[in-house]
Amino acid sequence: MRHRFLSAAVLGLSCVGSAWAQLERGPLPVAMPPAIESPRDIPFPGSISLKVDGRDVTHRVIAVRESVPVVPGKLTMLYPEWIPGYHSGYGPIQRVGGLAFTAGGKRLAWRRDSVNMYAFHLDIPAGVQTLEVSFDYLTAVGPGTGRVEFTPQMLDLSWNTVLLYPAGYFSRQIHFVPSVQLPKGWQFASALEKASQAGDTTHFQDVTLNTLVDSPLVAGKYFERLDLSPNAAVPVHLDVFADEAKYLKMEPAQLEEHRKLVEEALKLFGSHHYQHYDFLLMLSNAIGGQGLEHHQSSEDATEADYFTNWAAQTPKNDLLAHEFVHSWNGKFRRPDALWTPNFNVPMRNEMLWVYEGLTQYWGYQLAARSGLRTAETTKDLLAAVAAGMQDNRGREWRSVEDTGNQPILGQHGANSWPSWERQSDYYMEGVLVWLDVDMKIRELSHGSRSLDDFAKRFAGVRDGSVVTDVYNFGDIVALLQSLQPYDWSSFLHSRVYDVQCSIPEGGFVDGGYRLVYNDTMPAWMASAKPAYIPGQNVAALGFTGNGSYGTSLGFSITPSATLSRVWWNSPAFHAGLLPGMQVISINGQAYTEEVLRKAITDAEGGSKSPIVLTVKEDGQLREVTLAYHEGLRYPHLERIPGTADRLSEMLAAH
Repeated sequence: MRHRFLSAAVLGLSCVGSAWAQLERGPLPVAMPPAIESPRDIPFPGSISLKVDGRDVTHRVIAVRESVPVVPGKLTMLYPEWIPGYHSGYGPIQRVGGLAFTAGGKRLAWRRDSVNMYAFHLDIPAGVQTLEVSFDYLTAVGPGTGRVEFTPQMLDLSWNTVLLYPAGYFSRQIHFVPSVQLPKGWQFASALEKASQAGDTTHFQDVTLNTLVDSPLVAGKYFERLDLSPNAAVPVHLDVFADEAKYLKMEPAQLEEHRKLVEEALKLFGSHHYQHYDFLLMLSNAIGGQGLEHHQSSEDATEADYFTNWAAQTPKNDLLAHEFVHSWNGKFRRPDALWTPNFNVPMRNEMLWVYEGLTQYWGYQLAARSGLRTAETTKDLLAAVAAGMQDNRGREWRSVEDTGNQPILGQHGANSWPSWERQSDYYMEGVLVWLDVDMKIRELSHGSRSLDDFAKRFAGVRDGSVVTDVYNFGDIVALLQSLQPYDWSSFLHSRVYDVQCSIPEGGFVDGGYRLVYNDTMPAWMASAKPAYIPGQNVAALGFTGNGSYGTSLGFSITPSATLSRVWWNSPAFHAGLLPGMQVISINGQAYTEEVLRKAITDAEGGSKSPIVLTVKEDGQLREVTLAYHEGLRYPHLERIPGTADRLSEMLAAH
């Protein structure tokens, strides 16, 4: 009886506990802070003085001082977050140190917004007319800490990294008066207009914030300026900075090819959208790789031996062509969702297959037309693009349009399985889509029209204007329809917005070619170096020179025998290979490129033995067997007999 009584009592207590649990309230959310003031299209009163000191070569620290006209009351200052061309919130706020605000010689308290880490709130006291802002920009001192922008020989200064600006205004309505101090003896180049120079300090003319951020400055010890448009009314210069003077050496033929690039671009678009243009070319093994478009200039950073080892540059020697095209497509014409009123309103990455994919296509075209590449090499590169896209199994679940979100999702970081996740494929598959469009126009018009005509209608208007003109999907379809009647909406939707397991090969077929594979390595691949500008070259697809086996075994391997990439669902994938593994031996022989290629060739044919690799992972050795018997497979384009060679026509100099 006592047992039954205790059981009942316990049951009663548990019921009371349940009742209390139902009556108790959990925590409620804390109210969000007030929204940051929205930008308005009204003038900011006065101009902001910006002084940048880039002389600390020892520590690679840039000192910043600003004087901002203010009125008493609440003020929010913003550090730029969304920078055009990066396609993500990429402002390096983590590199800001020693931030201080003062007024009348007194330091003011500031508070970072609890949601928006790029916003700083202040209360401006009565009687204060000028706010002094100071901070240090702590550049990366090695590749492990980020992209290197500052070395003892060179500085790549992006103005968005060294300023704050007031919230509540369009960037085109805020004026800055910038100046820069550089190490003694250094020279610089920029699209900014110089006002005066005294010693190592250069003052620039008053400029709007959007133009300032769009006009980077590059400086360095070793510099040469080359005229790419002799005697032209609108000048174009190639401003070359190098780690050492020897890397500035440029052969006459190379100079001529770069001059032809300018001529061919002007011929293609029939207009210009710059008052002058500067290619800011950094040749360095220390400065981080870069390819960033601006309206009247471009930041282009590549290996030091760009000119002196020219044959190895083939996979990426369209870099300058690509960034130059962006002056028309990306800066002058831009998708409406990618235009924002200031640098802290998020961009929406819509239509990057036009912004970047079409630019990439025209970059390939202009590189061939100018002689930076031969037409035959360009065809091999187009084949490599197609092969790389076809082997990206992520196309089975993700559309090209959705890959436009990858810069935001991945923050330009590395991925373990890029062929399954899909990377920024709007670049390279965009090339195939626009090749398809171009060849379809040529076919339907019987050769009387092409994408060249579209280029003039799209970006050849308002000659000389640097004011951005936005577009949307309907505008692109309407322009194509006016050029050549066809169901362009369905054509583009199926290739870009729908999930497609196969690549668009219509551009090859209509152009008179088919994609084939054989055991002959293309000449460009044999001498190529790995490229490091994501998304903008075939090397990003895994074709990184003679260590590329993406279309056969399904991996790429570095000169140090480390697997740099493994393709999803490939023979290497099914055998359990992972990126980062080191290959020790193949079929019992110590690894070399020659041993690997011979093993692939010897295993060709279904009755042959498999390929056995000894690999090291985490210090442990193990054997991996690849049942692969299809031999070496390098992509090429092969002529279709009896068809028009429209592809060669497209690549021919104009």
